[in-house]
Amino acid sequence: MKRILITGANSFIGTSFENFIRINYPDKYLIDTIDLEDKSWKDNDFSIYDTVFHVAGIAHSDNGRISAETEKTYYSVNTYLAIETAQKAKSEGVSQFIFMSSAIVYGESSAIGKSKIITAETPVSPVNSYGDSKLQAEIGLRKLNDECFKVVVLRPPMIYGKGCKGNYLTLVKIAKILPFFPYVENVRSMLYIDNLSEFVRLMIDNQEEGIFHPQNQCYSNTSELVQIIAKTYGKKLRLVKGFTWALKILGHISGIVNKAFGSLAYDMKISEYKYPYRIVPDLTDSIKLTEGKN
Repeated sequence: MKRILITGANSFIGTSFENFIRINYPDKYLIDTIDLEDKSWKDNDFSIYDTVFHVAGIAHSDNGRISAETEKTYYSVNTYLAIETAQKAKSEGVSQFIFMSSAIVYGESSAIGKSKIITAETPVSPVNSYGDSKLQAEIGLRKLNDECFKVVVLRPPMIYGKGCKGNYLTLVKIAKILPFFPYVENVRSMLYIDNLSEFVRLMIDNQEEGIFHPQNQCYSNTSELVQIIAKTYGKKLRLVKGFTWALKILGHISGIVNKAFGSLAYDMKISEYKYPYRIVPDLTDSIKLTEGKN
């Protein structure tokens, strides 16, 4: 029986993974969770664990220019705390460390009307301190990787599922209120939380190391996604063409518009794995599960 330590209490990803394992594999894994908000975590004995799943971190803010204090916090938590946790894990004999990075290390979404498909050859290019803090953590963690301490870096796209926060919730609010929504052609990679949880489980079982890019089986389109959410609630939402020009103008004013309607997707080739992990392959089914309508 493998023992797993989740570092980052009450996080959406950590809590969802723990629940997923306890429901689906109750006799195969033992899971503990610790909070890293105060220094008492350093007194915990990591030697009893096979894998540390590090989900602690400061989430990205879309509120425009951030303060110097917030920028410092990004690096303090997302970079230095991650590396310090891994160093402790390695020194105490843990054999694997899984780090939640982000697609943000490749930069922001493309402008509306332009394509951005990330391949194995696409260089990392963070455009803000959040993305760079994640990248710097990756660099520091990879230096710790060796035959006895395997480091897994996950660069997921937008993660959603029951209990999630962030941009997905904004789309839900829109879907519940508006009778129509602009149709814009874009391509987005997304990752349903149970698909991520199964992927992490496979990383643990197979003692993997390296950088991985898990995503759903099919791409999403923002407009169609909002329509699916509305339909889940029994609402009829009409998609209206002809607003692309206005959104392009707004995209020059606010990066949030491009984040919603621009493209940001992984080439499906870099998301393949030797074992299937998309246990909920259909987007509509995953939305129903997310909204508790299954």
